[in-house]
Amino acid sequence: MTARFATDVVTFYHPDFWDLPSADAVRAWALAHPELFWARVMDALDEAGVTGIELTFAPGDIESALRAFGSAQGFRRELVSRGLAVVSAFVAGEDSPDWRDAGNLSAIVADAERRAAFLVDVGAELLVAGLPMRTTFGARPPLFVDAPYMTRMADIAHAVGEAVSQQGVRLAFHTESNSTLWYERDIDLFMSFTDPRYVWLCPDSCHIALGGGNPVAVARRHARRVALAHWKDAVRPIDVELTIDETVFAQQQPYMAELGSGIVDWKGWADAMSHTPGADTVLIELDEAADPVAALLAGRAVASSVLP
Repeated sequence: MTARFATDVVTFYHPDFWDLPSADAVRAWALAHPELFWARVMDALDEAGVTGIELTFAPGDIESALRAFGSAQGFRRELVSRGLAVVSAFVAGEDSPDWRDAGNLSAIVADAERRAAFLVDVGAELLVAGLPMRTTFGARPPLFVDAPYMTRMADIAHAVGEAVSQQGVRLAFHTESNSTLWYERDIDLFMSFTDPRYVWLCPDSCHIALGGGNPVAVARRHARRVALAHWKDAVRPIDVELTIDETVFAQQQPYMAELGSGIVDWKGWADAMSHTPGADTVLIELDEAADPVAALLAGRAVASSVLP
């Protein structure tokens, strides 16, 4: 299988890479200097031999690209001149409408349509979203991820998926730890409630493993609906109840590992991916790598060793 390598821009968020003291300092500097931020990210991608990028939350988001290059077309011209391309964009950001609020449907759809229009202009066709986070175990009132809950989420997903499909963009859902699309049964439930013409899957091998699941089994079960996958390794399943608040992503970090150093069955994963519509892209996700070029080169080596 011949595949292009890609990564999420979050790979480049570690303050050491920027010689800055904190993640907040990186965000502030990138906000003030978007052109320099993107120039360094693109230089690093070129050095690592990675040609695809997934846009995510700030500072590597759609708004940052627009500030740096003036327009989606300007961003695309710069990418093309460097042999790069946008693979996908994540629905992320503090201003993203909350899916838990039943009154937000029109705003949710409009937000997705705006992101989809940007993707079309940069030559991409995949919008990645996540379902809302769970609540901390024991919190009151409890949040039950059951059939009624998934019915509501499916209704929203259908509305969004149909809307962006009018622009030639597909909507895929990412399996985030401690979200309501985390455990294997969450994924199976959501997939069974959604129309495969409008709703796709973006499985993350690390996050599925962190939930005690089998990433390979999930990928095989839903192979025909996998539009893109995040290749990431896990140390072990999360074995404690985390506090689900703004710090939960940092709490999850110690359970994550570079490709090949954890518990994911990469040979099985690669084989499962080869039977999916997203087989042509290997997106190596390395959350905030201190040396992203070295980490991406190592990840490419692991992935290349198992690709069919």
